[in-house]
Amino acid sequence: MINLRTFDGFTYSYNLKMKKFALGFIGVGMLTACQQTANISGTLSGIENDTIMANIYIPGQDKMSVDTIPMQNGKFAFNIGDSVIKQVYIYAKPLAGNEAHPANIKAASFMLIPGKPVKITGSLDNYRLEGDRFYEDYNQILTDCQPYMQKIDSLTNICLDLEKRIGTDGITPDSVRQVYAPARELVNAMLDVKKNYIRQNPDNDLSVYLLSTTSLKIVTEYIDSIAERTQNGIMAPLYRVMKQDVDIEKSRNKAQEALAPGAPAPDFTVKDLEGKDFTLSSLKGKYVVLDFWGSWCGWCIKGIPEMKKYYEKYKGRIEFVGIDCNDTEEAWKKAVEEHKLPWINVRNDGNPDVSMMYGVSGYPTKFIIDPEGKIDKKIVGEDPEFYKYLDAIMK
Repeated sequence: MINLRTFDGFTYSYNLKMKKFALGFIGVGMLTACQQTANISGTLSGIENDTIMANIYIPGQDKMSVDTIPMQNGKFAFNIGDSVIKQVYIYAKPLAGNEAHPANIKAASFMLIPGKPVKITGSLDNYRLEGDRFYEDYNQILTDCQPYMQKIDSLTNICLDLEKRIGTDGITPDSVRQVYAPARELVNAMLDVKKNYIRQNPDNDLSVYLLSTTSLKIVTEYIDSIAERTQNGIMAPLYRVMKQDVDIEKSRNKAQEALAPGAPAPDFTVKDLEGKDFTLSSLKGKYVVLDFWGSWCGWCIKGIPEMKKYYEKYKGRIEFVGIDCNDTEEAWKKAVEEHKLPWINVRNDGNPDVSMMYGVSGYPTKFIIDPEGKIDKKIVGEDPEFYKYLDAIMK
């Protein structure tokens, strides 16, 4: 499947744990209409089954709640509490047997401000927010971005159709990507709209929210330009999450700079499947492959069969160490058993944070360490180059 709509402008909000919007839901419940106490209400057209879903995320918390809201003649009203700011995604409940491709899910996305009820009107393709000045200012951003978003949606639909026909009429994954390539400039145009607002309004709460919807690169560039009183105001939880992500990225970049070929591989001790300590330096004298992966990582799983072949091919001459990241212990152990991983398996539980020590920012990432305990090569992604390189050094 071609990964559409993943340019920088769409990625950072998912780094704020909002990726659970697409990956799975926690705390599903039913909210009934209640006009008197509603802090979110409105009228939306184009909802086929008169039911909407609301994904609710509190910045700084590691969970997302999901509620189902009934509609009557397109109207809805519900209350999610507003003691703190909450990121809200409203989208149509999928019809049974007619689930949309993730790239085609339309959603009204906004930050609910404590004490500031919001009314939503229009459609999920083109909506407006009514209420506080915060929402009114956001409407202008939505309006300015709408033409670009419409073009991106059009490209997405074309590419989703082409994706179904890959392998016929000369259509390849690369040709689909080329069709989608103009979306990058459209995304950049939307980012420019947001950056212009942030530059001109560093003391507005909306600037913090807009910054959270850009890329980590842009967040790093603008995070310190936000006025101090705004940093510490109602948007402080969101600002802190972004600031923490920036600090983590800086630490990761620093680690990457220190891991050039020939540099000592950072030593670490973590628990293996049996709960026993495993220390990297215990393998000194052999070539070692550190494989940073996760059960949730599609490309990591796709690469396992080839990894197994090479593990058997050079067994005894080179050690493989699978370092599971961003998984629960249960999910990790289940994946090791399911895929019958024959090499050393450990889990990065954050104490120490091995992925940070090695500056890992994408999965899978593999490090080849020479018998002297020095970095030999780093390969990101499931790349045939990794196996060619193993053949070369094992001759």
